[in-house]
Amino acid sequence: MDDDGVLRGVGPRLRQLRLEREATLTDLAEETGISVSTLSRLESGQRKPTLELLLPLARAHRVALDELVDAPETGDPRIRSKPVVRHGRTFISLTRRPGGLQSFKMLLPVDNTPPPTLQTHEGYEWLYVLSGKVRLMLGNKDLTLEPGEVVEFDTRTPHWVGNPGPVPAEVLAIFGPQGERMHVRS
Repeated sequence: MDDDGVLRGVGPRLRQLRLEREATLTDLAEETGISVSTLSRLESGQRKPTLELLLPLARAHRVALDELVDAPETGDPRIRSKPVVRHGRTFISLTRRPGGLQSFKMLLPVDNTPPPTLQTHEGYEWLYVLSGKVRLMLGNKDLTLEPGEVVEFDTRTPHWVGNPGPVPAEVLAIFGPQGERMHVRS
């Protein structure tokens, strides 16, 4: 395929990635700093993609730049994600495909503040404690999870997850698309 053909394929791939994440153009604009009109023109093929535009889009969609431009496979299956810190918690993506279930390693600092109001959202969540302790408030239950313990729950049940200490906790987490958006992008 020639260079023009490769560039024509970028717009539809960008749109597909955004829709798989169930994100709007406005959501993506806020995340990348690229205007809604520029994003719309990129997706429709009315604007040629540049490296300056593709780099923040690849980061936002958590895909390699090669995937956006349909570069040939390198055969390297390793995932090289950069940690994302939200509200003091560190999230390291363990999956590279957007949409569907997403897995993360989460590092939870000790949190001695009173738990906030329990939250609900669409989705489902699985947590496996690698080290430290994790406090899960789920509905009227207040649980302390130790290394090796796992929980799964519907996130429509009011919940809160924190670390009672005394050391940081490491957790493997699997979120459905709605839960990933709530935890990592909020």
